[in-house]
Amino acid sequence: MLKVWYFSLILIFVFSGCNSSNKDKKSVVNLDGKKLLQEKCSSCHNLDMPPKIDDKTDLAPPMMAVSFHLIDFIHGATKDDKILKAIDFIKEYVINPQRSKSYCDKQSLKQYGLMPSLKGKVTQDELEAIAKYIFEHYTVENLSKAQQALNRLNAMPKGERIATQKNCFSCHRVDKKIVGPSFKDISKRYHNNINAIKNSIKHGAKNRWDGIKSTMPPFKNLDDNSIDQISKWIISL
Repeated sequence: MLKVWYFSLILIFVFSGCNSSNKDKKSVVNLDGKKLLQEKCSSCHNLDMPPKIDDKTDLAPPMMAVSFHLIDFIHGATKDDKILKAIDFIKEYVINPQRSKSYCDKQSLKQYGLMPSLKGKVTQDELEAIAKYIFEHYTVENLSKAQQALNRLNAMPKGERIATQKNCFSCHRVDKKIVGPSFKDISKRYHNNINAIKNSIKHGAKNRWDGIKSTMPPFKNLDDNSIDQISKWIISL
């Protein structure tokens, strides 16, 4: 009986230790670098790619510039080696920033100043997740893709561009019914009544199309000019 009790006690310690260890590992693995970057860094750094730069309001360099700059100036035998060193640099520098350690040029330091320490506001595990995401996301390849997408967007008629940005194409296609009617079908029905289209966008609509049971949600936060541009583009089809 004593042997059974002793063996059971050992099992409890072993498995509780494993569960604790696995839980700790899982919590680190599941850290969302993108979300943490937005939460911890977006108040000072612009996170867009390509970045939107405003010298009057920006408090720090765009994050894309930070990524590119560190990879350019940190020494390493390979790109992967440079990235590992850059991750370690971020983990140390964000907690203990010093001008002597900074890779910023003199003009950037003069413009933005030395970043404040985030000691007590971010953990080392969080910084590692953030840094890994930075160097995975802000790459020359991804910048090229983002620039191509932006060029395609800028080449669109204004109404189509706004419709794309507001995710209208998740429910509609130009010439195909999906969740909602096609834009061409809307244009045919309301080509002499643009106000009906505007009203549907702003206030929503339902039960207007045979075979479509979904409800058009209202876009009350969309300004009147944007609604007008989308409606005119639909009519032009």
